[in-house]
Amino acid sequence: MGGEGDDDVSTTTLDGTVDYSGKPAVRSKTGTWRACPFILGNECCERLAYYGMSSNLVNYMIDRLHQGNAAAANNVNNWSGTCYVMPLLGAFVADAYLGRYRTIAAFMSLYILGLTLLTMSATVPGLRPPVSGGGTPTGGQNAAFFVALYLIAVGTGGIKPCVSSFGADQFDDGDPRERRSKDSYFNWFYMSINIGALVASSVLVWVQMNVGWGWGFGIPAAAMAVAVASFLMGSKRYRHQKPRGSPLTRLLQVMVAACRRSKKSAIVMLHEDDDDDDEDNTNKMLEHTEQFRWLDRAAMVTDEDILNKTIRKNPWRVCTVTQVEELKMVVRLLPVWASGIVIAAVYSQMSTMFVLQANTLDPRMGGGGFKIPAASLSIFDTISVIVWAVVYDRVVVPMARRWTGRPSGFTQLQRMGIGLVISVFSMLAAGALEVVRLRVAADMGMLDSTAYLPISIFWQVPQYFIMGAAEVFTFVGQIEFFYDQSPDNMRSMGTALSLTSNALGSYLSSLLVTVVTAITTRHGGPGWIPDNLNRGHLDYFFWLLAALSLINFSSTSGLPSGTSTRSHPLLLLSNLLSIASSNN
Repeated sequence: MGGEGDDDVSTTTLDGTVDYSGKPAVRSKTGTWRACPFILGNECCERLAYYGMSSNLVNYMIDRLHQGNAAAANNVNNWSGTCYVMPLLGAFVADAYLGRYRTIAAFMSLYILGLTLLTMSATVPGLRPPVSGGGTPTGGQNAAFFVALYLIAVGTGGIKPCVSSFGADQFDDGDPRERRSKDSYFNWFYMSINIGALVASSVLVWVQMNVGWGWGFGIPAAAMAVAVASFLMGSKRYRHQKPRGSPLTRLLQVMVAACRRSKKSAIVMLHEDDDDDDEDNTNKMLEHTEQFRWLDRAAMVTDEDILNKTIRKNPWRVCTVTQVEELKMVVRLLPVWASGIVIAAVYSQMSTMFVLQANTLDPRMGGGGFKIPAASLSIFDTISVIVWAVVYDRVVVPMARRWTGRPSGFTQLQRMGIGLVISVFSMLAAGALEVVRLRVAADMGMLDSTAYLPISIFWQVPQYFIMGAAEVFTFVGQIEFFYDQSPDNMRSMGTALSLTSNALGSYLSSLLVTVVTAITTRHGGPGWIPDNLNRGHLDYFFWLLAALSLINFSSTSGLPSGTSTRSHPLLLLSNLLSIASSNN
């Protein structure tokens, strides 16, 4: 019996994960690719539900809620931004109380409730707004719609930060083979997102425009039910990281303790909790670093502390070195986080301005009667992501590996920097198409017409395809970077932090639309984004985003050189962008 017990211990994971019953996870029965298919299936169905109801949302607001182009775009951006802010709540609940598995399961119920109410708001008499020309929606109809939308935003907030981290938890960092497999997991995770988006943008958008909004919203609700089933089916195969209290509280304690500590205090040592009572290896101590030394005051122990026995009893006065280093790790993430805001604003145009631009183009395929819905063009972004994910894994990485000598080819930061550059070209392509579109409208005397222009909708494909390439480089690298660089007990919060850059990107897009509309209509003109785009200058808006993207890139790459990355965290991004710039 003793030999059997020893064998069980030797085959358990080294990172402190446990199985569904709370026992140390056994390698041969839990985690890795035996558990990930259920997580990836859940993510695929959840993204199908999300994109199925969000891809065409701007047209629903215009057609059924009778909003103008700018107002509809702003409402979509504001809701999308909220979807990316709510992960902070979900991550807090997961890291502090429920763990990632229970958080995902709990927030899915809110998600399904929101999708159900959204379906009812499009089908139930009294809740359903009138069709175009049949009057304006009532306050109750608007309320039902927006309550449903924001229930979905809360629901997705518990899923977004946890699913990617929960999947990565299935790979033991203490095992070299499993650690290598985790790199592929992030690529497959992002591909599963886009497979769901592929079905949503092709099938569901067509259903919404040709069958009805009730079916178009009902199918995503059914897809979400499948997502729940897929997730729960793998319960006995999952590995779980135990929640270890509020990470935000731990960070706040460091800031308070650092402010309380006088610079003139007689320092004896730095405090660390060295009790050997961590049987499951969940509380890993971090080594002290010299960066951000002012934060070290939170862990400084004085003669007074020793005499008064305050060490370890009041973390608001004296913190451990590990706590201080956790805060330092979060601070180091901020420059990379900030660099993602502008590209997120660019990305948000696919569900707003790209759709509005497509509404003016000829949607017929091959001159026949079949029409491509405007929002369905996002399928080419999805196809691009799927193609580029494979090309990156099978072609780009091996080529870069021979050049850089790194097993992963590029570092995560270099990968993100290349994506920042690529995103600029998406806006340039969109702006160039808009210039041609406006010229054709003027030449044909169609400036006051709302009919389709004789320009195929497929001329939008390049801007979508380029954006897909930028996603594979930037967003996949961002997910992986924030997971790896976050403290062990803040993995969900780290993922949520990366998603808040997407939220601020959506809010930035909304702010730009508001400011641009206010300025360009000041003297009674139609502005850049009027309801009739033939009278506007949407191309100027795309040029503005391209310029902001270039400024974003140049401001993060134009940092002082000659400073080590250890003493200057911003140089991490500077090095990345400089290398990415030379490669392009």
